[in-house]
Amino acid sequence: MSRQTLDTTSTRPPAGRRLAAHTAVSAARLLSHLPPTRLQAVLRAASRGAKSASYDTALSARGDVTAVSVLCSGRYCLQRSLATALLCRIGGTWPTWCTGVRTSPFAAHAWVEAEGRPVGEPADTAAYHTMLSVPPR
Repeated sequence: MSRQTLDTTSTRPPAGRRLAAHTAVSAARLLSHLPPTRLQAVLRAASRGAKSASYDTALSARGDVTAVSVLCSGRYCLQRSLATALLCRIGGTWPTWCTGVRTSPFAAHAWVEAEGRPVGEPADTAAYHTMLSVPPR
């Protein structure tokens, strides 16, 4: 297993964005316990009526999430991806939320995409085969 490091590239967001990020992180923590089909249904409902998030918007949301949560800045990719998508939704947009697996070596991962590319993820994210995704609707 590879060593995970904290994503510490983000600076502390202003108070209003921090509050929104904390809200998204809290909601993501609850959602991360749902079974996959129920989680997908909840995210589809949340994405309804949102515009597609730009890469910069999604990257900013990811940065705010990792700045306010040690768990999200580390190896908790499901919670981080959910919080990023929810924070985008608070702003009226939605990235494509994805989960997937790779086979060699086996690993599962969750991330968001915007403008057709993974947001803030390492290059090896391309090795994951998407199993579930929730695009903007």
